[in-house]
Amino acid sequence: MDHGPGDRRRWLLDGLLALALLAIGLAGTAPAGLNQGVHADPGAYPPVVVAALAVAARRRWPLPTLAVAAAATTAYLMLGQPYGPILLSFFVAVYTVAAHRPVRTAAVAGAAVLAALVLYVLVGVRPPGPVGLMPVAAWVVVPFAVGVTVRLSREAAARSRTDEARRLADAERLRVAREVHDVVGHGLAAIHLQAEVALHLLARRPEQAEAALTAISRTSKEALDELRVTLTVVRRAGGGDEAGTDERAPAPGLDQLPHLRERLAGAGVPVTVETTGEPRPLPVAVDLAAYRVAQEALTNVLRHAGPATAAVRVGYASGEVTVEVTDTGRGRPATSDRSAGSGLAGMRERVTALGGTFDAGPAESGGFRVHATLPTGEVR
Repeated sequence: MDHGPGDRRRWLLDGLLALALLAIGLAGTAPAGLNQGVHADPGAYPPVVVAALAVAARRRWPLPTLAVAAAATTAYLMLGQPYGPILLSFFVAVYTVAAHRPVRTAAVAGAAVLAALVLYVLVGVRPPGPVGLMPVAAWVVVPFAVGVTVRLSREAAARSRTDEARRLADAERLRVAREVHDVVGHGLAAIHLQAEVALHLLARRPEQAEAALTAISRTSKEALDELRVTLTVVRRAGGGDEAGTDERAPAPGLDQLPHLRERLAGAGVPVTVETTGEPRPLPVAVDLAAYRVAQEALTNVLRHAGPATAAVRVGYASGEVTVEVTDTGRGRPATSDRSAGSGLAGMRERVTALGGTFDAGPAESGGFRVHATLPTGEVR
């Protein structure tokens, strides 16, 4: 019974193959006998027809097909008929079992049909004797070896596709984790610092504490909006886009650096942003990576630099864009970034994945420096 277009197509192809083998068998048996000096009598054709037509069911029922083809071929040879096109049908049946059934099952079936053919070698009407054992065995061994090779190659290709799919899924999970880390980590760092300021000023200068609390509210809303955009993009990339989903914030990019600067200023870290070269639209992945480098570097300033100012320099050049973040703080403890996929490691992975270069370390004038170069794929 057919289960779909694929099954129907296989039935059609196998039916056409069976008809081709039937035509070759009917037309080629007599000439094959003449070449061997053996007359093919009318009794030769019923086994030829049976063996050829059995091939039509080869992929649906490989073992029954082999049994029918082997029985027809053995009967044909036992009757003293010449070696002829019927062996092609037998060849296809052996190959099909080896290619579509487990190796052990195929080996048992191959041994059984080989034993049946050995009967012809020993007790046929015109038995060839031991000298005929080699060619008879070849008609089993050769298609069996070809079928097993095809099966193993097909399984290796399937494993390779599965491994590649797993690798891509792992890479996607890492990318999502990195995105969420960048969004949530930056927002929480700013909120933490603003909350400490509010607690410090609450009793003595409530008006300034109110400003800090207002900054907390604004920062948390912006972080939640950015997280929502990130998760929306992830859902769309995974085929889970929902109708009616709205984006309340643009996708992050270098054009959002002014908002990032304002957020850091509200957290007590003055930031300057400088641009050299002519700003231009960048590939989405490059634009996002450049922004994330600046965001994560400034988050590290919040966490580790102490009282400090920071500067972000963006340079547009032919075929690349550079992002440099420096601060005037006390530098960054070497042990503060141990988790793979976050902090400096996350920035480095993000940049190198796009074919860029990344460097981070103490600045010559004090503080800390992060520098990334990202290719834009442009030719000028």
